[in-house]
Amino acid sequence: MTLVVTGGAGWFGSAFLDLLGQQDVDDVRVLVRSPADVPKVVRALPRARVYVGDISHEPSVSDLFDGVTSCEVVHAAGVIHPRKVEEFDRVNFNGSHLVVTQALRSGLERFVHISSNSAIGTNPTPDEAFRDREPYHPYLGYGASKMRGEVCVGQTLEAAGVAGVILRPPWFYGRFQPERQARFLKTARAGRFPLIGDGSNRRSMVDVDRLARAAWLALRADTEGVRPYWIADAQAYTMTHIVSAVQEAARAEGLAAKPASMRLPAIAGSVAYRLDAALQRFGRYQQEIHVAGELDKTIACRVDGAVRDLGFEPATDLVAGMRRSFRWGLAHGQDV
Repeated sequence: MTLVVTGGAGWFGSAFLDLLGQQDVDDVRVLVRSPADVPKVVRALPRARVYVGDISHEPSVSDLFDGVTSCEVVHAAGVIHPRKVEEFDRVNFNGSHLVVTQALRSGLERFVHISSNSAIGTNPTPDEAFRDREPYHPYLGYGASKMRGEVCVGQTLEAAGVAGVILRPPWFYGRFQPERQARFLKTARAGRFPLIGDGSNRRSMVDVDRLARAAWLALRADTEGVRPYWIADAQAYTMTHIVSAVQEAARAEGLAAKPASMRLPAIAGSVAYRLDAALQRFGRYQQEIHVAGELDKTIACRVDGAVRDLGFEPATDLVAGMRRSFRWGLAHGQDV
């Protein structure tokens, strides 16, 4: 049995390969986007066979599965912050279609698809929390592409009678963080992260190591059909609490931290959202505007299903998780 992993050099992928190093899995193939990513994968999992390519490029996907006769797949490759809006569908939808189709031709037995909260959207009211089966209300271009990816994977697997699990994680934190998360930590620690309105809107978050563990559990679970699950910490946090947790974690790690001092009126989030939506209609994407447009939204979920069916154990201490984030960032030269 071959385990095929896409997106192996990303935030989730790095945590998942680190976990695989502790498991009894011999035949692993990993797809990365750049030749510069190959040494990183080899260090994490020396026994893996590493392929360089683009999941939206059919020859790359064909090469990844060449010679495979029986496989399981953890599909995590995707694009979050592209240069152009058209990249969303090219990678998150078309790429997912190529991967699941080629996997089925290669004796697919189980498929774990890493999706996103954005496929479902934002909560209608601040007090609500999404359950596993919710109607799609995707958040702008990224959310629409992740929705289409989910639907494509789900329908393709169901038609073939192959079991699959769709995992929907929200905002990550923890080890292997990219520079954008390091900037968030630094800005929040300095008291300059903007809270919009009163900061009471809630956000679910997930420790990336817990997410990696959830993907492994999903591979080994005996669920039937294609099932979606939210993967997050045990509770959602207000934005005020998130910023406070970062500051508390920084102080515990011996770093200076200032109280949050940057607050914007509630209308700022609406203005940013409308500007983001307008830009995307013209095919343009601006990361800072997109992130600002989400800052006043509630994106909260429940993880009961994953706990029940997969044996998932959610994190309960955000400060401890943020401390690990700071330690990892400092150890790897990040300006946090």
